Amino acid sequence: MILRDIRFNIRSKMALGFVLIICCLGAFIFVVHERISSLQEEVRTITSHDLEVFNLITSIRYNAMNMETSQRGYIITGDEGYLEPYTKSKTEWLANYNTLYDNVSDDPSSRKELEEIKVAIENWINTIGEPAITLRRENKMDEVITFFNEVISKQDIESLRGKLEDLRQKEIQSTKDQILQLQNRNDILIFSLYTMLFLVSVAAFIIVFFVSGTIVKTIKQVVKTITDIASSGGDLSARIHVESQDEIKDLADATNNLLENINVQNRIQTKVAEVANMSQGINDLNTLADSFLSKLAPTINASYGLFYILREYADEKRLVKIGSYAASDDKTGVTSFRMGEGLIGQAALDNRTFLLNSTIDHPISIKSSLGDIQPHSILVVPVEFEGKVVAVIEFASLESFTSEHLKLLEQIEIHFGDVINNVASRMEVERLLSESQVLTEKLQAQTEALQAQSEELQMQQEELLMTTEHLEKQNLFASQKTKELEQAREELFTYSEQLKQSSQYKSNFLANMSHELRTPLNSILILSQILLENENDTLSHEEEEYAKVIHSSGNDLLTLIDDILDLSKIEAGKMLLTWDEVNVSEIPDHMRLMFNPVAKKKDLAFDVIVHEDVSPILRTDGQRLLQILKNLLSNAFKFTNKGTVTLEIQNADPEHVRKYLPSKMSDTVLAISVTDTGIGIPSSKQQVIFEAFHQADGKTNRQYGGTGLGLSICSEFARLLGGSIVLESKDQQGSTFTLYIPSYSDKEKEKLVSLPFHQEAAPAFESEAPSSTSDASLFKGKKVLLVEDDTRNVLALVKALENKEFIVTVANNGKHCLEIIQQNSDYDVVLMDIMMPIMDGFETMRAIRQHKAMKEIPIIALTAKAMMSDREKCIEAGASDYISKPLQMEQLFSLLRVWLTKQIGN
Repeated sequence: MILRDIRFNIRSKMALGFVLIICCLGAFIFVVHERISSLQEEVRTITSHDLEVFNLITSIRYNAMNMETSQRGYIITGDEGYLEPYTKSKTEWLANYNTLYDNVSDDPSSRKELEEIKVAIENWINTIGEPAITLRRENKMDEVITFFNEVISKQDIESLRGKLEDLRQKEIQSTKDQILQLQNRNDILIFSLYTMLFLVSVAAFIIVFFVSGTIVKTIKQVVKTITDIASSGGDLSARIHVESQDEIKDLADATNNLLENINVQNRIQTKVAEVANMSQGINDLNTLADSFLSKLAPTINASYGLFYILREYADEKRLVKIGSYAASDDKTGVTSFRMGEGLIGQAALDNRTFLLNSTIDHPISIKSSLGDIQPHSILVVPVEFEGKVVAVIEFASLESFTSEHLKLLEQIEIHFGDVINNVASRMEVERLLSESQVLTEKLQAQTEALQAQSEELQMQQEELLMTTEHLEKQNLFASQKTKELEQAREELFTYSEQLKQSSQYKSNFLANMSHELRTPLNSILILSQILLENENDTLSHEEEEYAKVIHSSGNDLLTLIDDILDLSKIEAGKMLLTWDEVNVSEIPDHMRLMFNPVAKKKDLAFDVIVHEDVSPILRTDGQRLLQILKNLLSNAFKFTNKGTVTLEIQNADPEHVRKYLPSKMSDTVLAISVTDTGIGIPSSKQQVIFEAFHQADGKTNRQYGGTGLGLSICSEFARLLGGSIVLESKDQQGSTFTLYIPSYSDKEKEKLVSLPFHQEAAPAFESEAPSSTSDASLFKGKKVLLVEDDTRNVLALVKALENKEFIVTVANNGKHCLEIIQQNSDYDVVLMDIMMPIMDGFETMRAIRQHKAMKEIPIIALTAKAMMSDREKCIEAGASDYISKPLQMEQLFSLLRVWLTKQIGN
């Protein structure tokens, strides 16, 4: 098996990276432990062994001094009590000596000095100590005095003391040398530690860079393909190619399958529309049959076709052949069938489609210039109108019919019965008209015969005939117009339904794409935010920058998803507007606060000019207005490298209002201009930049970035608000975008509310809790029940919540959540994911609200879908509040702060 074919999900990649880093740290810790143990052993040797040697040398010297002092005291006083120290030291010095001798056994010179000291001590005891004591006991004082005059005992003791001191100094110097060596080894150890730490850091960086690189690379591939699909005008033939074997590969495969299904549906709808348009102007069933077969047979790769129409006779119903495709002569195919006769009759009787493959020895043969070919597959399809079969179509092919062919025929069959009925109705009208003309001619002949009988009656008859003809023409004309209008209405209704269905496909696709992208993106943003905050100081500055790049890339992807959804809502006519009174004087402060840091960073001047005569209040959608201004200013700063960006607010010139907003001449209209000294826009490109995914040229995107959605959204928002955006620009001389925005009266607002772009209910967010209850005291110890099936989101959310000292319990799905609540309902808040297996969030919230102890507990719904009705559905199901994925943790903590404070207040 090739290594790249092995499936490694994102969690496995991250786990593998952590394992490798831990292994490196383990090796580092092992080496450090070994070196520290060695140092500790050497320190122990110095602190115990050397100290013991010093003490033994001191003890031996103390023993010698005691023996001399005790001996002199006894000789002087004759008191036996003075001999007790002498006797004790005489016994101790040898034991101390033996111990010291063992401790310096590894140093020959020290052992030699000790042997000399031993001889000196023993010599003093045998020649001076014991003889003097013996003479004193015998009370021979004269001999004692003579002994001391002849023997120089003091010099012997001083010599012994000097030898012991020399030995002690030698041991002290040896200890100093050992300490110096220990210091050198310690310096080497510190250098080794830093070197190993650097190597481990480099290894960890390489591991993190590789793991994150594999994840980001595949995400960029998905984003690029989706952007290409959107920027190519909705070309659904493109496919996402991902080489990694992880969740992003699953997402790409699911998206490709969805694109393929939508592509098939679009092709089917296109062919259905072509067949429907084909029937225009046809007033004969035979012509209709031939045209239908000629149009449809190549589409489904059929090489032969027959068309049978149902006709009623006096005694029976028969299916009569009225059209053929690629038939060799008029005798090809049976002329007619009774109901239930053959596959044609049985298909009509049962209203059932027959598909036969491998039709060996079929009587039908497909002729060409080279000979006859037997078909491989036969398809018999009934066509119904108002629940009754009106026709049967038979196709033969050299290849097997595909499921797409069957779906196409199924869609066509739904509407083609109406087409057949309309053509038959027109034929019936023509027949009745022809009979009416024959009857009129007969009536005219009878009138002429009676003319000879009465001239007066003839004149009256002629007048009556003229009136009758006029009325008949009027009636016929009215009947024809009525049928044409009815047909046109039905065709328009069919086309409208097709447009609705196509729009629904697109909305469903965008909603599913939003959900599938937001779910992994949620965990990426939360985990990268946690890494970026680096609360435990475990990341280096460079690693923090990597986390910032990951978090920024995730936010860019989220912005792209939101922009595409905004454009989709606008195209579908479902963008919700919130009408309120906007304080014009607050706009400059808001823009300065947002863009002064940008201007300072790029060393640009940012001027805001508000004319004095500007009305202080503007009645419009404030959120959309600010979004337009932010997009225009962002573009201005993006494409300006030196000079000035200017925001100017003034009353619009009446001539400009008459030119751009002629219907608003009687209203208050503001002109808000954004002027820059940037790269400008060539005149040939000034119109295309307002289209989605377009910029002035390819270099602009490569040099300055962006998706090309900003100006398109600005233009659409301006149109929804009843305004317009006008561009004045010269290449390399800067640009001026002017937004003409009207102020709506209450009456006009009511009219706009009745349009599809109606007013949206105000958000359900409460005001912030007071700056007196800190997060630490508010969040600490609060119990959170997290209901989430995606392990990536669970990991990210649990980490973020536990950092705030929440106590988190996790339920994998709605059923698991109810089991947990049944055992313990003591929770302060519930975080509920919506899209889950087994039991989704809506059903789970309804069940929770039935639990007596959970009726008032705050439930915050978490969903990766971002469609309009999601919020209302969540609130209706029992949610207290709503937040969409990817989660902004500060927004989530703000919601938790609001609802927990409200709980405390209650």
